[in-house]
Amino acid sequence: MNATANGWLQLAIYVAVLLLLAKPLGAYMAAVYEGRANRAQRVGGPLERVIYRAAGVDPGREMSWVDYALAMLWFNLAGALVVYALQRLQVYLPLNPQDMAAVTPDSSFNTATSFATNTNWQGYGGESTMSYLTQMLGLGVQNFVSAASGMAVLVALARGFVRRQVTDIGNFWFDLVRSTVYILLPLSLVFALVLVSQGVVQTFDKYATVTMSEPVTYDNPKNGPDGQPLKDEKGNPVTEKATATEQTIPLGPAASQIAIKQLGTNGGGFFNVNSAHPFENPTPLTNFLELLAILLIPAALCYTFGKMIGDTRQGWAILAAMTVIFVSLLAWDYSLEARGNPVLAKAGADQLASASNIGGSMEGKEVRFGVTNSVLWAVATTSASNGSVNSMHDSMMPLAGMIPMWLIQLGEVVYGGVGSGLYGMIVFAIVAVFIAGLMVGRTPEYLGKKIGAFEIKMASIAILVPPFLVLGGTALAVLVDAGKAGVANPAEHGFSEILYAFSSAGNNNGSAFAGLSANTPFYNTSLGIVMLFARYWLAIPVLAIAGALAAAKHVPPGNGTLPTHTPLFVVVLIGTVITVGALTFVPALALGPVVEHLLLYGAQ
Repeated sequence: MNATANGWLQLAIYVAVLLLLAKPLGAYMAAVYEGRANRAQRVGGPLERVIYRAAGVDPGREMSWVDYALAMLWFNLAGALVVYALQRLQVYLPLNPQDMAAVTPDSSFNTATSFATNTNWQGYGGESTMSYLTQMLGLGVQNFVSAASGMAVLVALARGFVRRQVTDIGNFWFDLVRSTVYILLPLSLVFALVLVSQGVVQTFDKYATVTMSEPVTYDNPKNGPDGQPLKDEKGNPVTEKATATEQTIPLGPAASQIAIKQLGTNGGGFFNVNSAHPFENPTPLTNFLELLAILLIPAALCYTFGKMIGDTRQGWAILAAMTVIFVSLLAWDYSLEARGNPVLAKAGADQLASASNIGGSMEGKEVRFGVTNSVLWAVATTSASNGSVNSMHDSMMPLAGMIPMWLIQLGEVVYGGVGSGLYGMIVFAIVAVFIAGLMVGRTPEYLGKKIGAFEIKMASIAILVPPFLVLGGTALAVLVDAGKAGVANPAEHGFSEILYAFSSAGNNNGSAFAGLSANTPFYNTSLGIVMLFARYWLAIPVLAIAGALAAAKHVPPGNGTLPTHTPLFVVVLIGTVITVGALTFVPALALGPVVEHLLLYGAQ
């Protein structure tokens, strides 16, 4: 079974369109942050001024990196508390046409933490748990401001490279508001209208109840007088026959949330199955546009960074490193999935691909999208810290499922989240020039600033914290009964489910491998704690680096300076990212997907 030419063409078109849009959008975002986009932005538009006045903040007051970090932390804490309160009180609040009950404390904590940190991990089913008000005022708002917080930190880091011998790196409120008002809101408004035109639902009506064309008979569990399920003498559930003649179809204001979930690399779906649901992703056009939206802003921010530091070659070099890793792993993943399952092939199943998307390993995939678009989505959503899905990663071939997991484990720096992915890659660039400096016995320099001990210590913290959280959390989960109880599959695949969950939380991705029952007090609490540390123990060291760089002198390039815009540096940067990811996670991956791959092919 070989990958089709049609499939390769679809992948190539996606990458080409993404790269073509990076420059114009990146230039616009640079103009927004520098106040050059239009007159309203130079003087502060009406909406911008109203927000500053209502919040009681002075956008013109410069902040040190400590003040900037504190403002970000307090703002994100306030957002998390609001989301928590909305979930706990939604039974008493309006816009709850289905009378959704209050969400449990542990699930509320997990969800509030998840959306405030731009992770958007979901241990619940949206259409059966959250009211319209909670979805919009809680989750939807956090989709905007958590994304804007990451963009703000990136802009502060860019100023650190530009400024010389000062203690200030900008104003968090200014960067937050501009990211939201001039970038995320306009793009989301246009995108939401396009989605509605294609059939994505956007309504406040109650869920629709329709009569089924064919009644369905099923076994319904019986409950005793105490309300608990009855069991027979062998411990099996006692059931009775029931017939369903009606079906409830969930509705809601989905399009507005889908737009920002993709553009802001949030990923939290309005419905439980996310973008595999026809009300979130109804047509081939919405599938392509939602895919494009995942990586659009992260890719464009590379050019924004180059414009802001006065050397667009630097932005192109970082984008090139990201793209090389992305394309290489995408091609590998597609070739693995397109081959199909060797056990099914041995049993005589026809898995040959036709000119359509159908073919290859189709388990866990929407027939509407097939292998090509499912693989592209899986790799794109884990390259960014998006986390949305249109297929189940749990059903992918072992090594094909390992690739999205490893992309997360690389630190979400291959495009990554809006802002957070790029500042994560810049941290790797700092480590790369440090390694290069050691090789030639010269003090490392990057973008006109000497990289000293403080910057390397902060970079080390930013790189080491996620692996510590991922591997530590996984180890705990496989040791305690509460962690093992949530595993639906035994042995190596069950281990992969746990490893993926903590990888996703520990790198603020939010996608799930599926198969793990994570809506339990143990996983809600442990994953919530991991998400908190993963977000802020990266953002704070990055802001500390920005403050140190802003206070440093500018160093003109000399004969011994390593050019950081050349193909050579792109290779060094890629090598640094891959080496750190391989040395850290290959042993754990060997216990899960690698062993499963060997057993699968050994079964032939």
